[in-house]
Amino acid sequence: MPLHIDTPLLLSSQLSKLTGRSIWLKMDALQVPGSFKIRGVSHACTEYVSRGARRLVSSSGGNAGLAVAYAGRSLGVPVTVVVPQTTSQRAKELLQLENAEVIVHGDSWQEANELAVSLVGTTDAFLHPFDDPLLWQGHATVIDEVARAGLQPDAVVLSVGGGGLLCGVAQGLQRNGWGHIPIIAVETHGAASFHVAAKAGHAVQLDQINSVATSLGAKRVCEQAVQWSKQHTIHSVLVSDKSAVGACQRFLADHRVLVEPACGASLAIAYENSSALDPFKSVLVIVCGGATATVDQLQQWAKAL
Repeated sequence: MPLHIDTPLLLSSQLSKLTGRSIWLKMDALQVPGSFKIRGVSHACTEYVSRGARRLVSSSGGNAGLAVAYAGRSLGVPVTVVVPQTTSQRAKELLQLENAEVIVHGDSWQEANELAVSLVGTTDAFLHPFDDPLLWQGHATVIDEVARAGLQPDAVVLSVGGGGLLCGVAQGLQRNGWGHIPIIAVETHGAASFHVAAKAGHAVQLDQINSVATSLGAKRVCEQAVQWSKQHTIHSVLVSDKSAVGACQRFLADHRVLVEPACGASLAIAYENSSALDPFKSVLVIVCGGATATVDQLQQWAKAL
């Protein structure tokens, strides 16, 4: 049995009326650990445990780490998660709630990741937050579910951080015979690693991340995401932090679901009726979720922005 759930596919009356087109929402914010990450993570964890892994090691204080912790507890395998010092207290509490060992190290994810990799022993498995073919295979199930529901959208809107969801959705479209359906890949201006890489034709290391959408904060997108940009029609779109946070607030009011700014970036495309949607009559938005955001945080960001 998979550790992720089949999530609702909803036609948003509010966004459809606002944009003058059908806006469908794939509600992965309702996954038990709070985000789409559990799709790929559960697939990878189950595979690694079947190969004999006795401990799972991760390097994310965000949604990926929470998914690994949830998967490990569900599979009866201990989990160690190394997080940077910037990780919120709420995130650490959520990890501990899943019985994960939490190690705080370094000023950035890169430093935490280096320590996590060094801790991996011969009977351990390392779970990368976004760069693993097993993750992409699991993330592709989000499109499998849409296909089973009988919906074939004209375009898919999703947020891009490290590129794991992008790779999974592209794979899912291909394996369902939907290779012609374009992807609208959304990032904030301060976390645009895919946008820069797509222009350059190869992965590029950003100097810094300057965005409240911290779950998009991979300084370097995975190389496979760049390869998909050469094989599949992908439109890169950037939004402001203000737009992403505003979309989270409006989505909470409209649909009674709290998501983080990384997810709000995609929703902003619909709420602002972006010109990127002009060619399409039916649009699927992956509501990727986010477990660590709070209403108070959204209000603070909105005030600051």
